[in-house]
Parts: sequence; structure tokens; C-alpha cells
Amino acid sequence: MVELLFVNFLILAVCFLVLGKSSEVAISYSVKIADVTGFGKTTIGFMVVAFATSLPELLIAVFAVLGGGSIGISVGNVLGANITNICLVLGLCILISNWKRLEDPCLAPIVTKEESSSLRFGLFMASLIILILLYLREASKYVGVILLTIFVLNTYQLSRERRMMIKDEGSLNERSKLPRYLGLTFLGIFGVVVSAYFLVGSATYIASELGVPSIIIGATIVSLGTTLPEMVTSIQATRLGHLNLALGNIIGSAFVNLTCILGFTLTFSDFTVEIFAFSDVAIFSLIANLLLWYFISGDRLCKREGFVLVTMYVIFLLLSFGGITL
Repeated sequence: MVELLFVNFLILAVCFLVLGKSSEVAISYSVKIADVTGFGKTTIGFMVVAFATSLPELLIAVFAVLGGGSIGISVGNVLGANITNICLVLGLCILISNWKRLEDPCLAPIVTKEESSSLRFGLFMASLIILILLYLREASKYVGVILLTIFVLNTYQLSRERRMMIKDEGSLNERSKLPRYLGLTFLGIFGVVVSAYFLVGSATYIASELGVPSIIIGATIVSLGTTLPEMVTSIQATRLGHLNLALGNIIGSAFVNLTCILGFTLTFSDFTVEIFAFSDVAIFSLIANLLLWYFISGDRLCKREGFVLVTMYVIFLLLSFGGITL
């Protein structure tokens, strides 16, 4: 037992090192892709980083559809991840970004008009989807197909917006390196996802061996495990001065979760999902989306907004585990 505990502590330490290095690689080459292609960092975060860091949620959906898990877990995970990403992860990113800006406590991320429109559309669709699901009270394969269609059409529209600019931006030499940059970006994100998986497993084993109740483990380590890739890459991007990339990653993840992943779950599931069973989480997820929409409408993200978002996450935990309902 002692030997296994030591091995898991060692795995934990290695995972933290790999997480840090992998996220740094992913962010560095994401920035290079943005520079070479002419896409903004926010759009790259929305399109590339967000989809890649949502792999844990996608895997849960695949296992649920194949019968290895509950469909309800996948749906609950999608809604819960949306709340965690917006309230906790983005809240922390805003606070970190503003930490040393005492003379000017507000930060205006450099986001183009087109990128701002994409972010607002992503939040709008995420909010609209939740509202429609709450109204329908249940979701079938047809709803899943519609969600997947929305994801495909939006991805196509985003890639089409800047396609013509690729020819003019970035030197020929740099453009020739684009496949390498893409490969290294996904390699970095793959390192984040894999190390996050082993980190959660080791942390769960250590906690259980130290006598931590299984309910506490599930509510903290496991529930945060699927959002760890988004958290690590977003915080690393913020530390490197790319809050706009982190913003795109968070909103993009919310959009990917509620269109691609939820759509996949519903389309290939043999059951009709009763959404009203997740009404409390869905309503809180909607509130988080609308709150962020209000924040980015002012084009400034201050410490105040960061504190509000983190506080919202604390309230969500109290509502979830304190026996209180909305």
C-alpha cells in the first residue's frame, strides 16, 4: 500500500510537470497559427483549442453512447462543464490577467469586431439551446442532429470568414510551417488531456487511501477532471499575455459542449433524454452564459467581473451540495 501511494504521488508530480510544459507548447503554437493564418487569437481559441480541450467530455459521451456509462452523466457533465469553464476558469483568468495592473484595474482584451461577433453568437446559441431544451423538457435524436448541424455550419462560417486573408498574411516560409504548427499544437493539447487523465486517477487513489469520502472525491477531483484541460490551457494563455485566446477557448468550449458533444450524445443514443431532470444545472448554466454575455458587451473585463464569476461558481457548489434548489 505504501509503495502504491508513493508511486501515485510520483505520477502526480510528473503529471503536473507534463501539464505545464504541454500547455505552454499548445499555447505557443496556437499563437503562431493565429499569426500565420490571419485568424485572431480569439478565433483560434474558439475553433482549435476549444475543440481539442473538450476531448474528455467527448470521450464521456462516446462511452455513454456505447453503453459504458450513463447518458445522464454525459448530459450533466456537458452542462456542469459549461458552468465550471465560464464561472471558475474564466473568472480565475480575469483575476490573473488583472493581478499586476494596480494602476488600471480594468483590462480590454484585443478582440476584433468579427471575433466579438463570433463570441457573442457562440454564447447566444449556447443560451438558446439551453432555453429550447428546458422548454421541450426532453431531447431526442432529431434534436441531436440539429445541434450537430449548428456546430458544422458555425465551424464552416468561422473558417470561411478569414480564408481569403491567408494568402496575404504571413511570409511564405512561415505558411509552409503551418502543418508543423498545427501538429505541435495538437500534440501539446494531447499531452494536457492525457496527463490530466492520469492526474485525476492518481489524485483519486491518494484521496481514497487518505480516507477522503467518495462523495467529496467525486464532487471535487472527478468533476473538475474533465475541465482541467480547459483550465490549464486558459490559465497558461493568460499568464503568457493572451487572455483573448483564453476567452475564445472558454466560450468555444461551451459552444462545442452544447452543440457537438450534446448533439453526438442525443443522436446516437437509443433513449430520449429527460432534460427537466437537469433543470437546476441547466438554469444555472444559462445564467452563467447570460452573465458573460453582459460582461463582454462592455468590451472590458475587470477584477470585479472575475470576482463575480468565481463567486457564482461557489454559489453553484453550495446549491448543488447544500440541498438547495433554484
